[in-house]
Amino acid sequence: MIRIVTAGRLHQLEQDAEQARSRAQDVQAQADAALGRHVRELHAAADRAERAEAATSEVGAILSRALEELSAAQQELLRKDIEIRRLRAELEGESMEGLSLTVLLHYGEPHTIYASREDAYADTATHGASRSTVWVPSGERPAAECRWRCEAFIYNAASNGFRRAHMPAPKPVEGAA
Repeated sequence: MIRIVTAGRLHQLEQDAEQARSRAQDVQAQADAALGRHVRELHAAADRAERAEAATSEVGAILSRALEELSAAQQELLRKDIEIRRLRAELEGESMEGLSLTVLLHYGEPHTIYASREDAYADTATHGASRSTVWVPSGERPAAECRWRCEAFIYNAASNGFRRAHMPAPKPVEGAA
């Protein structure tokens, strides 16, 4: 079949084609803008996901350290609880009469209480005190003049407390009869 196209019809087809091209360019521009928005949103979402993953990893590491510290603290608490129970049982099982404690004095001030003089000697070694130079007889010197000094105390049931094991010799007061 043969079809004859007139100039008017050709002109109309050219206008329709131009409008279709224009419409196609508008739709293409809208599609490009939408694609750009979606790509930016995708990048933003990926950045947020990466930051969330990093934060999750950091929180996981902090939580792991906290759990380790908690476990160590619980173990230490359990050990101390066991030691407290042992000491209570020991105290309840025996009389405290005659029980001796050693108080370590540092320049006359109480530093630590020990079960024995040997424990006090060992502890001062951890503070840098040499056993040969520090532990000299204090004689009648005031406790404040001695760098390290041990004083023994014995439990006195009558007073429900501890008293010094070795009392210094009383000095006569001048003019007293």
